[in-house]
Amino acid sequence: MAEKETITGFGGFFFRAKDTKALVAWYDENFGIDPVPSDYETQPWHQNEGPTVFAPFAADTDYFGDDKSKTFMLNFRVRNLDKMVAQLEANGNEVTVDPETYPNGRFARVYDPEGNPIELWEPAG
Repeated sequence: MAEKETITGFGGFFFRAKDTKALVAWYDENFGIDPVPSDYETQPWHQNEGPTVFAPFAADTDYFGDDKSKTFMLNFRVRNLDKMVAQLEANGNEVTVDPETYPNGRFARVYDPEGNPIELWEPAG
């Protein structure tokens, strides 16, 4: 039996936005995610290798926040949650840090300017 072919990681995340330019600038300023290059010679943003969770949630979940129209939540790995939270707050963002430390790490929540939920995860270890 042939070995199953699998993906090697995410090649991109694409979603609709009301103000694409403003959102691109916000993600660049707050997380260092480079805008998509306008030519083929420039490399796009690169992420560090690490654990990635791919998990569909029930349509009525509250985990993404109270706005049931939001159908996705980004989860970004960070090296230092406290530094990332301080950076985001210095940029005028409201961040909620989960006070509990879990076996898999620490978490915080922020929303982008269009209300999309973003979970920050500092893996344990």
